Amino acid sequence: MNFKDKYYYQVKFDKLISEKEIIGGVEFEDCEFVNCSFVETKFIKCKFITCRYIGCVLSATTPTDSHFVETSFSNSKVIGMDWTKAQRLQDISFDNCQINYSNFRLLKLQKIKIINCEAKETDFTEADLSEGNFTNTDFEKSLFLNTNLSKANFLNAKNYYIDVRCNNIKKAHFSTPEAISLLDSLNIVLD
Repeated sequence: MNFKDKYYYQVKFDKLISEKEIIGGVEFEDCEFVNCSFVETKFIKCKFITCRYIGCVLSATTPTDSHFVETSFSNSKVIGMDWTKAQRLQDISFDNCQINYSNFRLLKLQKIKIINCEAKETDFTEADLSEGNFTNTDFEKSLFLNTNLSKANFLNAKNYYIDVRCNNIKKAHFSTPEAISLLDSLNIVLD
């Protein structure tokens, strides 16, 4: 898919397909992407401001030097994204998405929303996810190490392994029985 213009405002893109392509220097503001597919696409120096992705596939997509501000993903597969390549991430949210195998290492994403998602084998090492909302999300084999999870909401989240000695979970909310997994890192025996 070749974008003719460098700036799009309030445009709805429906069933757009871009595979193994480079999209460079394009700015999207208040745009909506519906049932679009970006597989192994490289976004280079693009800006997505107040955009919505609905029912889309972004698989092994690279957001090099791109901006995602107030951008939401719903009912989408955002798999294998290395978000550390982006230049700016602010107020992004995922609802009912698969974000498996993604990388959020070292990112500052306070108040991020990852709700009703699959976040399997996702790297959150040294990220600031304080006040994040992770309700009903599956974190199977995801990595939390020196991660700021203070005031985060993990209600009804599952399959997480969070070492309480190596992560900040001050005032975070967890539900039982899943919260019992927080004791795993303490090497104690429960009877």
